[in-house]
Amino acid sequence: MILKYQRILKNRSYISLINNIESKERNRFFCRHGMEHLIAVARIAYIISLEEQSSISKDIIYAASLLHDIGRAEEYETGRSHNEAGAEKAEAILRECDYTDDEIKEITEAIRTHGHDGYPEKAAPLERLLCMADKLSRTCFNCPAHEECNRADDKKNETLFY
Repeated sequence: MILKYQRILKNRSYISLINNIESKERNRFFCRHGMEHLIAVARIAYIISLEEQSSISKDIIYAASLLHDIGRAEEYETGRSHNEAGAEKAEAILRECDYTDDEIKEITEAIRTHGHDGYPEKAAPLERLLCMADKLSRTCFNCPAHEECNRADDKKNETLFY
């Protein structure tokens, strides 16, 4: 059985967006948002979901994680929030990959809100999971750009645990 998130990885629009992000970040000193980051977020989110015995499916977790930063190139080009741009781009890709309207709504809302408020207690389960995994995927405590980084201290990951 092929999970739908595997269709995302082969989607032409997705591949083009990821290639554009990786090209724009090629010489970036700070955190990057390419495939390595997206896969790390997916794996961490899935591990947390297993530890917490979450009812969120692996497919939904991986889809949200793989798509959560696809608006980055647009943010670099226009200044528009990568969350908003990414949610719009994700909706089209998810439709092409046969996700249901309810799944699309859940995933795009998580993309739209990820990273806004740390680990928001009132957030939907997928939003909270994506937010946690995104932060935990960063090794700020061992980053050569730590001192120059403009991320707020509360958004930097200084631990391996949540």
